[in-house]
Amino acid sequence: MKTALMIYWSKTGNTEKVATAIKQGLEETGVQVTMKKPEEAENIDYFDFDLVCVGAPSYSWHPPEPMTNFLKKKFATYRQQGKVKPSAPKVSGKNALIFVTYSGPHTGIEEATPAGKDMRQFFEHIGFNVIDEWYVLSEFHGSLENSTKGRMGDIRGKPTKEELQKIKEDAKRVTNLL
Repeated sequence: MKTALMIYWSKTGNTEKVATAIKQGLEETGVQVTMKKPEEAENIDYFDFDLVCVGAPSYSWHPPEPMTNFLKKKFATYRQQGKVKPSAPKVSGKNALIFVTYSGPHTGIEEATPAGKDMRQFFEHIGFNVIDEWYVLSEFHGSLENSTKGRMGDIRGKPTKEELQKIKEDAKRVTNLL
């Protein structure tokens, strides 16, 4: 049986909704999924899983501090263990999926992609095959103006049930790459 680790950080629930949809899709294809928040995953070894999914919102072009601190600490542990090697050779059977939620009161996805690239590098440096980066437009909770007047238009209620269903279906297809 294939296994996956889902680590996510969510302040308003958007990223948690996406994480749950991915988890459901993976589980429907027979993947055993362990779902954790960063503070619950400090002693978990990525290398014990076929797939590691990591998700967070984009805050000013970066993952939020709790996710960044978690990833840096885990990276330091792997470096100390000798798992960070020159030229980052691929480790067979080890995969990662990165997902980022973003709102877009300013420039939209262009603010989110640096956060995804940042998280991606933690996995590429330990030899994981990064399957993809997913960017999910989400409501800016707590600000009607930021949910209705940005470049993305009216994003209230995002991600919608239909969008979450598509994410679930996309997660099912990911299992074909494991």
